[in-house]
Formats: sequence, C-alpha cells, structure tokens
Amino acid sequence: MGLLELCEEVFGTADLYQVLGVRREASDGEVRRGYHKVSLQVHPDRVGEGDKEDATRRFQILGKVYSVLSDKDQRAVYDEQGTVDEDSDVLSQDRDWEAYWRLLFKKISLEDIQAFEKTYKGSEEELADIKQAYLDFKGDMDQIMESVLCVQYTEEPRIRNIIQQAIDAREVPSYNAFVKEAKQKMNARKRRAQEEAKEAEMSRKELGLDEGVDNLKALIQVFNE
Repeated sequence: MGLLELCEEVFGTADLYQVLGVRREASDGEVRRGYHKVSLQVHPDRVGEGDKEDATRRFQILGKVYSVLSDKDQRAVYDEQGTVDEDSDVLSQDRDWEAYWRLLFKKISLEDIQAFEKTYKGSEEELADIKQAYLDFKGDMDQIMESVLCVQYTEEPRIRNIIQQAIDAREVPSYNAFVKEAKQKMNARKRRAQEEAKEAEMSRKELGLDEGVDNLKALIQVFNE
C-alpha cells in the first residue's frame, strides 16, 4: 500500500497537507510545525502498551508525510501531479522515525516559549497571521483560534477585536461565520479549550516536558521559520 493510501486509511485523508493540518501554500516552517503538532498527538510514548503498535504505525506514516513535504523536489512533484514517488530515497530508506523526530525537535523550556511570545504577540507578524487565518478559514473562529500561534482561549476577545478592526478598515471581507457566529458555538469552543488544557497537562507529564509548560499548543508553535 502506497503512502497516500496509508494516509487515507489511518488519517482519513489522502491529502498530505491535511494530514499535517497546514495550507498547501504553507512555508517550510509551517510544515515543520504542523508535523510537530500532529506527531505529539500520535507519539507512541503517549499510549499504553496495548495501543503502542498502532501508534507506532501512525507515527511512521506521519514521518514519511513530512519527509515528502520537507523535500523540495518531492513536494514539487506532489503539488504538480498529486502523486508520491514511492521509490525515492526519501521514502525507501529504512529510517528510525523516532530518532529522526528527536533530531528535528530540541527539548523546549518554558523560557523559550515566553521569549517567543513576548516578541510575537502584538507584532506585525501576529497581525498578519491573524488576518491570513481569517481569510483562509473564511471567518470560522474555531479554526482561527486553532491556527494562530501562541493563542489561549482567554484571548479570543483580543483576536476578535483585531479581526473586527480589519473588517471595519475594509482590509478583509465580512464573513457571516464571524459576524453572525452563534453564542452556542462560542461556548462549545470554550469548553473544548478547557478540556484540551487538561489533556495538555497530562501530555506534558507523559512526555517529560519541563515543569510549568502546561500547553502543548504553545510548545508546538515556538519553532523558528
């Protein structure tokens, strides 16, 4: 079974970009962060012995997806033809995907996260990212809050204000999904965020991350482009 078929079977989509949760136009840094985010979710260390085999398989498939999208030539072929060269060195080599993952991602401290957030929040880069997320997801705040870097659910009023100002200035269109969002949907998003915060704390302990890092989403998003 080829990589695309494996992705369809395991992740529910044959689109490599969707597997990593990134846009087709994503930069190399965005692809890398997407890989890190999903890999933390499926990492074999997070599951019990009974689920280890399945998690390892998912983890290995994910590594191959990243290998394709992080290789300039392989990505170009996939973008142009929608196919993957299964015989390429990128996919055919016998690689220890867990060792490869640990080479890519250093251990991150709370200080790393705080330093990144300090320079990113309120910056022109953050403003541009928020506007782009609004356009990409056509005003869907569920997806916007998931994609914007270093954002906690408590910051939603700030994010909404930035978007509203952009709408008022006619820098972005007014999407009904944003301006007419139901309160029930907002409350459901808040509940999910609170549950994810609890799960993130459990994951932090399981992966042995530095004390005080209570949000894996923050961890995933501090890598440089």
